[in-house]
Amino acid sequence: MKILLTTTSFQDTPGKHHDLLDEQDFEIDKERGPLKEEELLPIIDQYDGVICSDDEYTEAVIRKGAESRLKIISKYGVGLDQIDLDAAEKYGVKVTNCPGVNQVSVAEHVLALTLSFYRNIHLEYNITKQGKWDRYVGDELRGKTIGILGLGSVGKETAKIMGALGLKAKAYDKFMDYDFAEEHDIEVAETLEELLDNIDILSLHLPLNDETRGMITLNLLKRTEVKDVLIVNTARAELIEFDAIEKGLQEGILAGYCTDVMDEEPMPSDHPLKDMDNVLITPHIGSRTYQSVERQGRMAINNLLDHI
Repeated sequence: MKILLTTTSFQDTPGKHHDLLDEQDFEIDKERGPLKEEELLPIIDQYDGVICSDDEYTEAVIRKGAESRLKIISKYGVGLDQIDLDAAEKYGVKVTNCPGVNQVSVAEHVLALTLSFYRNIHLEYNITKQGKWDRYVGDELRGKTIGILGLGSVGKETAKIMGALGLKAKAYDKFMDYDFAEEHDIEVAETLEELLDNIDILSLHLPLNDETRGMITLNLLKRTEVKDVLIVNTARAELIEFDAIEKGLQEGILAGYCTDVMDEEPMPSDHPLKDMDNVLITPHIGSRTYQSVERQGRMAINNLLDHI
């Protein structure tokens, strides 16, 4: 069996996931993902299976792999938006992912971004590195209201963490878990517009698909008359239209934008959001903790083994 491994988190982080993979009688090639379609097309026919990150598994890539020997695409992580699932079904390639293993790490990253923004850590760090002593006035989290868009595993963990710090949680989900909301004193919004009403923070926790792509628009923000809202995005960049970020910040609709995901990764050096003081960007590290990487790595390997 020949396996392609492209996830950099898996490769860069020591742990038992490496031991498990090394125990298998596989020939393993390693590449630094995420790989584009044009990078996968020349090589995909060499592999029986892949453990991938956010590589572009288009219909062309899947078809070429399936016509040779490709049997399974094991996604390290949760989101499957970069994999053409219809094509995988059409050509008989199994697709798996790793739900329920990274919610603690991602929810803690939401907290880290939020605290850093309100206490100006991202600005003050650079100021003191320059030998200066300029001091901003920060803002407390306690008493604020966080709107959680998507009450799945990460959304639930975020609600619990924020609730423990004295924030009021409000949530909207098409498939709402009312029992969880009641147990954790979460206000349920019946519409997206209702979720945006009278919140201080909006945290995004939805998968990216045709229904959710561009869900947060500038018109939506203006229509609901939100003001000085901080948006925290650890899900997918494409959930929010770029105009909603750029013009929302310029027009004072948004207090700031904290994101762990970008529309193009790695981020271009001339990206228009890069140098804005009220924008905090991290390079897709929300689930990149030793504990989460090991859990995801082992699950991705076991998913591959179960099928092969």
